[in-house]
Amino acid sequence: MKEGHHIGRMSSLLGGIMALSLVLPVAMGTANAQTSQPSSKVTAKTANLILIPKTTGTGGWQTLLSNTIKTSNSTSLYIGASFEVGLFTQTLVSSKNMVKDTSTADANVQVQVLLDGKPVEPGKVVYGRRTQTLSATLEGAIAGCLTIVTNPDGTQSIVLDPTCVLPETIELILDSMDAASFNFVALNVGVGVHTISVQARIDTTGTDQNGSFTAMGTVGKGTMTVEAVRLIQDPNVIYSVN
Repeated sequence: MKEGHHIGRMSSLLGGIMALSLVLPVAMGTANAQTSQPSSKVTAKTANLILIPKTTGTGGWQTLLSNTIKTSNSTSLYIGASFEVGLFTQTLVSSKNMVKDTSTADANVQVQVLLDGKPVEPGKVVYGRRTQTLSATLEGAIAGCLTIVTNPDGTQSIVLDPTCVLPETIELILDSMDAASFNFVALNVGVGVHTISVQARIDTTGTDQNGSFTAMGTVGKGTMTVEAVRLIQDPNVIYSVN
């Protein structure tokens, strides 16, 4: 009886060890998967929505898309950023008595890429810009401002009262949306997990005299792609003027 009891205990112990040996690799594999990211060749992110609505004035940089990639030795990154960019400009001039009037509207959308918080070459890029200037020299609406006077010699003349003249106006509105793309290059980024972010900034200004102006910019749908590449040794990639 004692021998049979001893054999039963040994069988239970061996069964427990075998079960534990099967569980441990699975648990360790799960833990490693959660705490590490494999090296990647390409990563991407896309957005099927309006990233920045119509905006006026000068704003700060806004992050549109962001992703991470793990790189190996001697690796550089090719980063592509493609976006829909919209520009809205409106200018109106109001002129009378042959006095020139001018209104100007300027809308500008810039994009930059950051690698771990630092700008990537070639830096800020203009994805869309429009400067709209409208000028006019008009007589104005003179109906009701004319009178007939009799001169001392008996002749008659038509006299215009300039204070009565109403200004004439001309208005121009342009509203466009186009897709733009640009490539950025980050050299020798080193080993590890890196964060790549694409940012945009909208800047609008304008001037007017007797008329008015409106300027706005927007960023629509967009896609960011990041590719890890190995360039030739000592590449002359970044062009500079000495």
